[in-house]
Amino acid sequence: MIKTRVVDSDADREDALAVRHAVFVEEQGVDEDLEYDEHDADAVHVVAYDGSDPVGAARLRELEAGVGKVERVAVIEPRRGEGIGRKLMAVLEERARAGGFDELKLHSQTHAADFYAELEYDRYGEPFEEAGIPHVKMRKVL
Repeated sequence: MIKTRVVDSDADREDALAVRHAVFVEEQGVDEDLEYDEHDADAVHVVAYDGSDPVGAARLRELEAGVGKVERVAVIEPRRGEGIGRKLMAVLEERARAGGFDELKLHSQTHAADFYAELEYDRYGEPFEEAGIPHVKMRKVL
């Protein structure tokens, strides 16, 4: 059974970073210098576990007053399609509401935009490239 939790220990943080490394650096070829940034220290991180195995991760940070930004949503390849991403997003949205955010924004890889659309995120702006990967901007009013 999948359980999610907000990172509150060094071990949880390492698990979140390990998932991100597997997905973004190893699988998608994102440069490590782009994957890990100054926002990691202040963001709220969430990890999904199957037993003691980390299988998903995501983070939320304040973008501006009342607006949060969802970032680094990742599920390891063999576990995609099991609803883990939805669980991660539900925790982030709950935290965002509790934190006083009225809106969430994110940059979705274009192949994942339908996933976020199912969660009621709307596209805006033109497609763009980030870390060498096509993306679209999306947002949701909470």
